[in-house]
Amino acid sequence: MIWTVYLSGEIHTDWREQILNGAEAAGLPIEFTAPVTNHDASDAAGDMLGKPEVAFWRDHQSSKINGIRTKTMLEQCDLAVIRFGDKYKQWNAAFDAGFCAAMGTPYITLHNDDIIHPLKEVDASAMGWAQTPEQVVEILKYVTSAQ
Repeated sequence: MIWTVYLSGEIHTDWREQILNGAEAAGLPIEFTAPVTNHDASDAAGDMLGKPEVAFWRDHQSSKINGIRTKTMLEQCDLAVIRFGDKYKQWNAAFDAGFCAAMGTPYITLHNDDIIHPLKEVDASAMGWAQTPEQVVEILKYVTSAQ
């Protein structure tokens, strides 16, 4: 089986590349998907429909266009890894976790221990909590190839 793993969340560090490289080095049968990780492109996703003058409506319009990709990929994945970083609050990642929980899609959270409390509900529905990309790779090794 080829697994599809969706990598959700924080876009300001190289955690995705670390997981991709680790999975590739281990020869894991995984196809990775992700949201648009270029912040400016994501913010402008709906601009082709006309750029509203009010920031709320621009964000609303772009979130809907981005949502086409996110919803489709979350519905099609076997597992999601949801990263919460230190620099910004990732409300979109929390939304993705809730979407996975509602659909019954297993997910792993990836975050430091200093934000355990604000993520307690998100972590409560997760199938695992990792603190490093290397731990995620170890989980992926186990779930995709354990005998």
